[in-house]
Amino acid sequence: MGIGLQTAAYIVASILFILSLGGLSNQESAKRAVWYGIFGMALAVAATLLGPNMTLHWVLIPLLIAGAVIGAVVAQRVEMTGMPQLVAALHSFVGLAAVFIGINSDMTGTVDLTRAEVIIHEVEIFIGVFIGAVTFTGSIIAYGKLAGSIDGKALVLPGRHLFNLALIIASLALMVLYMNHAGSWTLWVMTLLAFVLGIHLVMAIGGADMPVVVSMLNSYSGWAAAATGFLLGNDLLIVTGALVGASGAILSYIMCKAMNRSFISVILGGFGGGGGAQMEIDGEMVAIDAPAVAEALADARSVVIVPGYGMAVAQAQQSVSELTRRLRAQGKDVRFAIHPVAGRLPGHMNVLLAEAKVPYDIVLEMDEINDDFPETDVVIVVGSNDIVNPAAQDDPNSPIAGMPVLEVWKSEQVFVLKRGAGTGYSGIENPLFFKDNTRMFYGDAKASFDVLLGHF
Repeated sequence: MGIGLQTAAYIVASILFILSLGGLSNQESAKRAVWYGIFGMALAVAATLLGPNMTLHWVLIPLLIAGAVIGAVVAQRVEMTGMPQLVAALHSFVGLAAVFIGINSDMTGTVDLTRAEVIIHEVEIFIGVFIGAVTFTGSIIAYGKLAGSIDGKALVLPGRHLFNLALIIASLALMVLYMNHAGSWTLWVMTLLAFVLGIHLVMAIGGADMPVVVSMLNSYSGWAAAATGFLLGNDLLIVTGALVGASGAILSYIMCKAMNRSFISVILGGFGGGGGAQMEIDGEMVAIDAPAVAEALADARSVVIVPGYGMAVAQAQQSVSELTRRLRAQGKDVRFAIHPVAGRLPGHMNVLLAEAKVPYDIVLEMDEINDDFPETDVVIVVGSNDIVNPAAQDDPNSPIAGMPVLEVWKSEQVFVLKRGAGTGYSGIENPLFFKDNTRMFYGDAKASFDVLLGHF
């Protein structure tokens, strides 16, 4: 394949990636958008392997096949509850690849380059390795927190901001030394410092911020890929990395806005801003059984379902969808309320509901449905805690103070499906559970919905 044909293939692949990214913003076009991405990536890989300067087909093709097989097996075996940590793990691979490519570029030298080109090349190496190293270790820690193998609480060390600043300043000093030909040791030391920075940054971020962390690492992996593209002189990698980096940054900003948090406060670690004693909660949690819930649903005209991570854990989406279908068949107005940070992955709940074939037009975002709760007869909360927590509005000392939430307590009745009386992933108590119009429907979410289905 000549350079002209390869360039044309790269342009087509770039267009397909842009179409894929644009299509993912809408549920109706998301499936088609995924196929755009698949075809674009297949074309990009083929054009690269058949390019004019490629001489290692015999090594790359078996590796490509092995990677494709492993990826297919992992994708088929992973549960939806494991999707957030899988995404974090994939981000780590991108970061590690950027580190390897940067170090390899340093080892191969800068033959036949002008002084200006050498400076640009060295900056590209250093920045690419730095971003890649932070992404690699940060993604591993995020994986551990999401998988439960690392404590989800924020690790808040004394002077942590000064420690992060010292690591960044030291890395900049090493870059100056590197560009003044102090030796490759400067690159290696910076890599180690960036590894530590990635670990410390994500360790300092609490579990409730994990959806933002995932999208943030997505952005980091994109910029790492773009830096790698500059190193390799690959225009498609530059475009693709920039698309991923920019979209991840925008998504992180949107999610931070939905939590009333600044992006800087999230990435610097330490969850929440409350400093004093939290408001005491009066009352007690009152349990309810399935027949009483079914009776309330039978009498209701309007029902709103709020899904959370508990629905994913119980794999209850199919049962939720079936109950929705039966209630709508009886003429009831049933809708879903989705908070931007519900679950542990951006769009987590939307994917689950789409998998269960819930109609797109009844799945509404927080801003679209919040004003409707006062006219809602029944709200069913499925395994959510922080996104329906009134303390965000009522308690200035709450860790989630100021965070926009779904105001479900304004409805006539609220039924909360939970396995037990715990505080959830972030460890924050929820006054909603103690309100007079709230009843706790304890048990596995799927089993509970299956029991409800027997009444309709």
